[in-house]
Amino acid sequence: MGLLDFIKRIEPDKKKSPFLHTLYDGFFTFAYTPNEVTKGGVHVKDGMDLKRTMIHVVIALQLCYIFGTYNIGHQHFSAMGIYTGFLEGFHLKLVHGLIKLLPLFVVANLVGLGIEFWFAAKKGHGIEEGFLVSGALIPLIMPPDLPLWILAVAVAFAVIIGKEAFGGTGMNIWNIALLARVFVFFAYPTTIAGDEVWVSGFDTIAPGEMPQYGWAHGLFDALFNWGGLDTFKAAASASIVDGFTGATPLSLAYQGGWERITEVYTPTQMWWGTIPGSIGESSKPLILIGAAILLITRIASWRIMLSMFIGAALMAMLMNAWGASPFMEVPWYYQFWMGSFFFAMAFMATDPVTAASTNTGKWIYGFLIGFIGMIVRVLNPAYPEGWMLSILFLNTFAPLMDHYTIQANISKRLKRA
Repeated sequence: MGLLDFIKRIEPDKKKSPFLHTLYDGFFTFAYTPNEVTKGGVHVKDGMDLKRTMIHVVIALQLCYIFGTYNIGHQHFSAMGIYTGFLEGFHLKLVHGLIKLLPLFVVANLVGLGIEFWFAAKKGHGIEEGFLVSGALIPLIMPPDLPLWILAVAVAFAVIIGKEAFGGTGMNIWNIALLARVFVFFAYPTTIAGDEVWVSGFDTIAPGEMPQYGWAHGLFDALFNWGGLDTFKAAASASIVDGFTGATPLSLAYQGGWERITEVYTPTQMWWGTIPGSIGESSKPLILIGAAILLITRIASWRIMLSMFIGAALMAMLMNAWGASPFMEVPWYYQFWMGSFFFAMAFMATDPVTAASTNTGKWIYGFLIGFIGMIVRVLNPAYPEGWMLSILFLNTFAPLMDHYTIQANISKRLKRA
């Protein structure tokens, strides 16, 4: 209790220093609130609050962070034809991934939380914790070489226009992480689309292109030299090998369907995630473990996940039956091996603020995301993934689904009266 008493004694004056008090309140509630459970004859005994709810999602993302960090380095060295085994050059791959991912994480959270702190101080209330999850999700859905200033502008747009303009956490219509991504997609499309953006550390993805290493790589080289390990300096003499494109399975599917995909990647590679793509989307088993954590802790809705899978599977089967293009002929079950379906299903569509709230609404909401998202993915080459646009589109209509679901229940009960 000595530490708690000390923290209470240093509390800034709310009127004299509103911003400092906001920072203090955010730390205090994160560390110590709530510190009691409910009493009496109630069913719920815990003191769960918004911060602790959000932390469960952040915990569920950690395996995606670990694998995504390492895969950044693995794709970098695979492009040069060195350390092609997944565990070869382990230290170099992990460090390169950290050098690329850590700045994205820091910038996203500094900008997003800084804006939320400022708005909280202006409004005179405690810090809203909604950005804890958005700040963890945004780096995972971006390319590893995305310019940091673009990321900062995208996060500021998403938080100010997408959240604070509607009243703050719990009042936003659209998923904040997806809003940041869609801003980058439309405002700076060359930084997030095409084959070149998913493999880091090169100016362009072309045979003979040399890697670009910075001062951070040099700092770690000093440590590696001391330990007798391979260094980035030695790897800098290599270049991108002939035949390497950095293409994702989705872009290959547009070129020649499943046959073209399997010329470059095996189903095993796509399942485990040792392929180019957004940082957090690639490893399907680890994403599903995170989804299981959210389901076990009841943070996410199984109705949304299941109905989204059904909607996507049904549309993929209809595409198989139609077969008007090579992409349509990709076996429906392999559609889930490619791209970010599972990540979108587990961490994006289930956002409790922007998703439907009623049980019936959740079934409709999830099904339409899967159904429409598969249409966008297969039929529109301009959008290599359909889930971002599909989720944002259904976010818009989620309140309407809940409204009509509730009205239908009211009408049904009035008929009994």
